[in-house]
Amino acid sequence: MATSQTLQPKKHHGRPDLPGEHRWGDLGQLILLFIFGFIWVSDSFFLRYSTFPAEYVHIWLRGLVALVILSIAWAFARQGMKIVFGEKREKPELINKGVFKLVRHPIYLGAILLYLGLVVFTLSIASLVCWVFIVIFYIIISRYEEKVLTKEFGEAYIQYKKDVPMLIPDIFGIKLRSNN
Repeated sequence: MATSQTLQPKKHHGRPDLPGEHRWGDLGQLILLFIFGFIWVSDSFFLRYSTFPAEYVHIWLRGLVALVILSIAWAFARQGMKIVFGEKREKPELINKGVFKLVRHPIYLGAILLYLGLVVFTLSIASLVCWVFIVIFYIIISRYEEKVLTKEFGEAYIQYKKDVPMLIPDIFGIKLRSNN
């Protein structure tokens, strides 16, 4: 377990206003993208070894649900990226506006939902299993980055964690929080 002395986040070149992210975040996301893509394409369109649930759900329904999920994924990721990388700040500051009022990690939520939308479209069980590992990966890097943010912003970030859920937005007042 990393202590505050061992936190060595990856910094963004030319962006001293960003506290940093997990060193393996970008590479891990890329590797998981390729693994998921290979499994999803090979299972969904060629081998079809675990897509039998799709026989019970009409493609139009799967397509409609997937489209809704993909649209939500795009909105979270786009707005999160726009706020984090589209605005240059003088110094690091706690971002708690826009989609960051709904979840602490909207870009990661967008990525998770992207994969989920593809799983829903083809109902590939192999892709679903891969998706579970992707979610675990995003939780791990989110928790690491939260340690970095807690070190950077202290009590303000601790309070933000209490007020805003990590990855699952409060829906209809249902509070699903991970304050770790």
